[in-house]
Amino acid sequence: MAPGGPYDAARVDALLAARSGAVRPDGARDWALSQGNVEVTPLRDQGRVMALELRVPLLEHPDLIREVLKEAAALAREAKLRLFDPQLGQVLAASDTERVVAQYARTEQYARTAPRMEITPGLAEAMDAAARYAPKGPGMSLPMKLILFGVGGFAILYFVMTSLVRQLNGE
Repeated sequence: MAPGGPYDAARVDALLAARSGAVRPDGARDWALSQGNVEVTPLRDQGRVMALELRVPLLEHPDLIREVLKEAAALAREAKLRLFDPQLGQVLAASDTERVVAQYARTEQYARTAPRMEITPGLAEAMDAAARYAPKGPGMSLPMKLILFGVGGFAILYFVMTSLVRQLNGE
C-alpha cells in the first residue's frame, strides 16, 4: 500500500488465478468479466515486475469500465495494493468511478472521431517519389572523377600563371 513499497507479484498472481480468465504464453492474462475481457499485463522495471496494467478495449461500453474498476478495487484491497489511474494521475477510490468513466468516454470518443494522423507528415509522398525514381545510369567512377579534378586544377593553375607572367613582362 505504501508508495515505493515492495510489490508481491506471487500474491497478486494467486488472487488473479482464482478469478476467471487464462494466462497467455506471453505472460499476460485475459481476465474475463461479465461485461467483457480485460488484458492484464505485468509492468517491468529492470526485469522486475513492479505492477500490473489493466488494458480495457476502447469501445463505447461504460459498464465494462465500471465493472473493471469494481473488480480491480476488490483485487487491490485483497492484495493490500493501490489502484492507480495514470490518465488521472492519482490513486483511485470508490468515489472516482464516474470520473474514470467520463475520462474513458472522452478517450473513446476521440479515438472514434479523430482523423487518422501520419506519424511523419509527407512520408507517404516521399516514399512514392522514391519508388518512382529511376537512376539514369551508373555514373562516373571515383578514379575518373579524381583525374578530371586534377586536369581541371592544372588548367586553372596554367591560365593563372600565364596571366601573371604576362603582367610581369609588361604585356
